[in-house]
Amino acid sequence: MKQQTTMSRPWRSLGVLLGLCVALLAAMWVTGAWTPRLGLDLAGGTSITLTAKTPDGGTPSNDQMTQALAIISDRVNGAGVAEPDIVRSGSDNIVVSVPTRNPDQIVALVGQTAQLRFRDVLSVLPGGAPTPTSSPTASPSGSPTASPSASPTGSAKPSPSASATPSPQASASAQPAASPSPASSPNRTSSLTSDPAKAPAAATPQQLAQLQALDCSTLKLEQPDDPNAPLLTCDREGKNRYLLGPAVIDGRDLTGATAGIPQNQVQWQVNLEFNGNGADRFRAATTRLAQAGQYPQNAFAIVLDGRVVSTPTVNEVIPNGQAQITGSFTQADATDLANVLKYGSLPLTFDTSEVTTVSPQLGADQLHNGLIAGAIGLVLVVVAAFLYYRALGMVVVASLTVAGAITYGLICLLGATLGLALVLAGVVGLIVAIGITADSFVILFERVRDEIREGRSIRMAVETGWRRARRTIVVSDAVSLAAAVFLYIFAAGSVKGFAFTLGLTTLVDVLVVFMFTKPLLTLLVRSRFFGTGHPLSGLDPVRIGAPAPLRKTKRPVAAREA
Repeated sequence: MKQQTTMSRPWRSLGVLLGLCVALLAAMWVTGAWTPRLGLDLAGGTSITLTAKTPDGGTPSNDQMTQALAIISDRVNGAGVAEPDIVRSGSDNIVVSVPTRNPDQIVALVGQTAQLRFRDVLSVLPGGAPTPTSSPTASPSGSPTASPSASPTGSAKPSPSASATPSPQASASAQPAASPSPASSPNRTSSLTSDPAKAPAAATPQQLAQLQALDCSTLKLEQPDDPNAPLLTCDREGKNRYLLGPAVIDGRDLTGATAGIPQNQVQWQVNLEFNGNGADRFRAATTRLAQAGQYPQNAFAIVLDGRVVSTPTVNEVIPNGQAQITGSFTQADATDLANVLKYGSLPLTFDTSEVTTVSPQLGADQLHNGLIAGAIGLVLVVVAAFLYYRALGMVVVASLTVAGAITYGLICLLGATLGLALVLAGVVGLIVAIGITADSFVILFERVRDEIREGRSIRMAVETGWRRARRTIVVSDAVSLAAAVFLYIFAAGSVKGFAFTLGLTTLVDVLVVFMFTKPLLTLLVRSRFFGTGHPLSGLDPVRIGAPAPLRKTKRPVAAREA
């Protein structure tokens, strides 16, 4: 009775598979993911070589380079760049290669390599061009607001007047900034000597004149900036010019930065957390700024590579080293600012020594040759299936088609949603998957033929053979999946792409064999052509070598001797 139930419901499995395929197609339609996202070797991209040096111009240590490599990797991966290749070259170089259609954006992203600092805002002028007659106290209509993080009494809310937002992304590679005062000593240091509880010295007439004459489009910035001296600079988009006081907090005292929406709120914000030293300095600075009055006297500038990233105002004291920057943030603005704060403070400074465009021509040629080889292999598999299994070769073709369609859809969808990029090694994994999938068919067909040789009817042989073959299929695919997982975890570079596609296609193979191949075979043997063992069906008991008398078949025993 159990066997009859199993044999009579192949449409259920096919219906479930059809539902999954429709869901996949709908997801592709919603995301617009109709083509795979290609990796650097297939689509081309940008390769950037960064040369590291210590703040005093010395050679970086191995630990410093290791930490810098990790931070740059986090920064690139945090920006959603697909399949980046970030490697250390020699003692002081880091090479970043990424597939991208916007090289300037990647150059700006990895070029943010100087120290992150918090400075007082002494004066600000709108616009990036010189304005000799403008007042240096002009300010934007609003600014982001820094507030304390949630406390036992409740969480702080965004200031109603906060309307300005930080520049969402750098328009060019940022450079360390120049001091508006005479050049300071070459023996610069990253240690901060300013007292955050004391207001910085007022701007001098000479500094105000320099601010009025500042042109953001031609601004040349020194390397590196002095954290203990005032700073003339612009924001990352060149929309505002700033005169900033000495740094009051070093970015290395910032231990965390995240973007999110507070509970029961609708506005994005950036959450900050400082270590002990940073919390003490931030408390002293916010105590002073909260009493300073209006913008810009109550604002501090977040500066990366000498460029202003954001200028939050302070309306109250922040005593515990946990703060929130609120304002008219979009999700992209908040995420970008959080990434800058989280990954901006590198232990070294970097020069962008080389920027090159990577041509996809070599990879495209190899892909073309690989696809030809894959097509030849696929044709040989199909031809061999028809020669050996006769009409059962249709099951092979149909199953390979379904598996290929599902795999293609998943790769397109994962590229659009998770940033999966298909590299040349991944294409190799897809070609290898043809053999893995065909192996499952061979196991099933041979097991069914063995059952027919033992004297079972064709219908019963399909069910009995399936129950015995599926264990072997599962074990075989489990071995392939385990190999793919280990490769992905322990391998590096393009081998990960091979491992991922190999694992993905192995899972698809299990799905197709269980939900399509076996139900389709069950339906076929209900027909007269397959069910009676036609000589061209691939299930002919005579050709298989079944003993006489043949059970539950309509072919006479004499036919076996013919």
